Amino acid sequence: MATAIADRTGNTVRNTAAQKSGRGLRRMVRRLPARLLTLVLLVVVIYPLVWLFLGSVKSQYDYLNRPTFSLPSHWMWGNYKAAWVTGELGIYIRNSVTAVLPALALVILLGGAAGFALQLMRWRLSRPTMLLFLAGIMVPSQMILLPLFTIYYQVGLTGSLWPLIITYTATGLPLTVFMMATYFRAVPHEVIEAAAIDGAGIVRIFFTVAFPIVRNAVLTVALVQFFFMWNDLLVALTFTNSNNLRTVQVGLLNFTGEFGSIQYGPLFAAICITVGGTLALFLALNQRVMKGLTGGAVKG
Repeated sequence: MATAIADRTGNTVRNTAAQKSGRGLRRMVRRLPARLLTLVLLVVVIYPLVWLFLGSVKSQYDYLNRPTFSLPSHWMWGNYKAAWVTGELGIYIRNSVTAVLPALALVILLGGAAGFALQLMRWRLSRPTMLLFLAGIMVPSQMILLPLFTIYYQVGLTGSLWPLIITYTATGLPLTVFMMATYFRAVPHEVIEAAAIDGAGIVRIFFTVAFPIVRNAVLTVALVQFFFMWNDLLVALTFTNSNNLRTVQVGLLNFTGEFGSIQYGPLFAAICITVGGTLALFLALNQRVMKGLTGGAVKG
């Protein structure tokens, strides 16, 4: 009797273990396509960065005489110095920062104030005004470059970074207003009304109540606009007429001529510095950006 019970218990345990093993195998098979797809995406995203870095430390001999995807025969770390000093990459980065940061501050301040007014303030023309900003998103920047260049030339702004600052601000406002108005939907009206009852003015309510509530959204919008401005080539190429005013993207084009022939090592090193900086910025702010992207999904 005891032997029979022991046999049944052993069979039950073995059957349970077999069932768990079978479920685990089926689960692994179901997840296999998703994992393979994730692996492919990682290769597609990461491999170009690895190839870019390896290209930045290759010698000119490696580019001309060895396969494209080969490892460098000698690690030429001097390419980074050549890109920064000889290629004047530092000047280009300084110009980009000087043009982008003031424009970004103006876009966030003006776009945030407009989004706040359109979403949380009650006035008759709020909807037509929003439609006007939405229409501004649809205007191609290529259409306005020639008229803007004529205006900047007539008022004497050419030969400075002011055309870039003004153009970046104007072209970035429509999208910023639309996004900020969407995010301000998540601000409870009760909070605004309570602040008004306490005696706060509209400016104080905007800066001390509404703006802090959507700070993650503000960071998201700022990062999006920063990448648009930093990676711009067309506007910067149109309005900069001297080497001392060129931004990063325009400066990278000049690497083909500043060394006589194309020196691929310094060129790849300059690209690597530019991409590495923006990538590090995005990775540092990634979590807050994800929160900001979902901040306006639910109305408070």
